[in-house]
Amino acid sequence: MTDNQTCVSVHHAGLLSLDGSVPHHPAGPTGTTGCDTHMSTIVNCVAYRRGMRLETFPIDEISEIIKQPDVFIWIGLHEPDDALLGKMQEEFGLHELAMEDARAAHQRPKLEPYGDSLFIVAKTAILTETDIVFGETHLFAGKNFLVTLRHGASKGYSPVRARCEKNPQRLALGTGYALYALLDDIVDNYLVVVSELRNQFNQIEADIFDDRISRDKLQRIYRIKREVMLLRDAAQPLVDICNELTRFHEDVIPKSIRIYLRDVQDHCRRVIESCDNMREMLIAAMQINLAMVSIGQNDIVRQLAGWGAILALPTVVFSLYGMNFQNMPELTWHYSYFAVVGSTVAGCSWLYMKLKNANWL
Repeated sequence: MTDNQTCVSVHHAGLLSLDGSVPHHPAGPTGTTGCDTHMSTIVNCVAYRRGMRLETFPIDEISEIIKQPDVFIWIGLHEPDDALLGKMQEEFGLHELAMEDARAAHQRPKLEPYGDSLFIVAKTAILTETDIVFGETHLFAGKNFLVTLRHGASKGYSPVRARCEKNPQRLALGTGYALYALLDDIVDNYLVVVSELRNQFNQIEADIFDDRISRDKLQRIYRIKREVMLLRDAAQPLVDICNELTRFHEDVIPKSIRIYLRDVQDHCRRVIESCDNMREMLIAAMQINLAMVSIGQNDIVRQLAGWGAILALPTVVFSLYGMNFQNMPELTWHYSYFAVVGSTVAGCSWLYMKLKNANWL
């Protein structure tokens, strides 16, 4: 095998050779049969016959191996370079427009048929310690091959492949079952993310009715709302994708697989409904908090107005005696000072009680 050839990297136990016999594998330095310069972007490259792994082979031979009966090839790539994508296009006969989209991330979720193959884009979501990170998975699906390209954040699909290999009867169905398993894993991650967002919201829900809620918690509520909307936007197109897969493309998706895709579609609808409910709760929470802040401000204004009315009475009375008129008869009365002060205090006390009873103070 030359340095510019890429090989399948698999474990040897339980594998079949391309002719159905048990192969002999000369172990390489790492216990596999070798690799090439693209190996860092090739996560898995495996051929199956009737649901069982076959022996390793170089990528240059894919176009020949795929012609063999009952052979299904499943390749997993992570942010491949242009050279490797060009090799995939050459070996599988992929359409140039699909390859153009695959080279560039930030595609919208979609399903586009190109001749005998399908090009599918799905958004992925994973949890981190601080927030939720979104990535993309591009899938090329043909009658007897499946190529996955991961862009951005993703936990990988090795566990999905392992689960499929534990059920060779279904994996023998080929592309349809592997495609279902991948979409199901993506949507299951959506459900995990929704559950975590709900838990985060529940933690701060009790603080919503406090008009002195911190700015950090308000920002956290807004961040949760934004992530809920992004998750809904990721899940919504998958409903249409699953719907199309269950109705058309029978050469890639056999009828026996369609019931599983309907289950994925149902899970997508659950994610969307959960996102809609959470969005309404978050909007209501923010509106309630704004209302609580407004009520608190109104209470403060009302109290200031009440105390202002009470203080206005002595201000008016004492201002009258500061005008220095020459003829003010009560000034010569012996008890005039006590009468004015007493009547002012009495008036202020009466006004205080009235405002207190009206809940202004």
